[in-house]
Amino acid sequence: MIRAVIFDMDGVLIEAKDWHYEALNRALRLFGYEINRLDHLTTFDGLPTRRKLEMLTVERGLPPQLHGFINELKQQYTMEIVHTHCKPRFNHEYALSRLRAEGYRLAVCSNSIRSTIEVMMRAAALEQYLEFTISNQDVTRPKPDPEMYATAIARLGLAPHECLVVEDNQNGLRAAQAAGAPVLEVRDVAEVTYPAIMRRIQQLAVEQAA
Repeated sequence: MIRAVIFDMDGVLIEAKDWHYEALNRALRLFGYEINRLDHLTTFDGLPTRRKLEMLTVERGLPPQLHGFINELKQQYTMEIVHTHCKPRFNHEYALSRLRAEGYRLAVCSNSIRSTIEVMMRAAALEQYLEFTISNQDVTRPKPDPEMYATAIARLGLAPHECLVVEDNQNGLRAAQAAGAPVLEVRDVAEVTYPAIMRRIQQLAVEQAA
């Protein structure tokens, strides 16, 4: 029986995947580097910025001494985009408010840093429905490692099969599955609706009862 729903943030509750892509590339271009769209979608999507920079150092020779500065610039550029574009979405407010009213416990696990999660959840008017959030600063190993979801499940005091994870990218899906949690895979924020979540919960109830 599902008792909690754990959401990824970027691409699930916030349409921010392109925001991170654009902000990081804006910072990288200052030093002659760039991540193309194909590499973003197939390799980098869903990874924390520090991991992306480490990969660029190994694969393309980005000087490691630039990591800290580029990361700071990227966060600054991301916040500029967030303050302009991050707005409440009715389908998300409705979904989370209904789920919370029906007794489901709600949380967010994101490879973003803590301050970004807090700002985005507040701007999207979703903060009030969440029991807690977990950022890449709260774990040793971010997604695709299962630590983030395993930490959230332990904090909820539930078994993995009692927690539905809503994810949109392969790194997040691998993390959730490795943590032992059932998943609802979505392609974008428009697919995160109350009916879609409840259909998956009901499907899991039938499977678990069989």
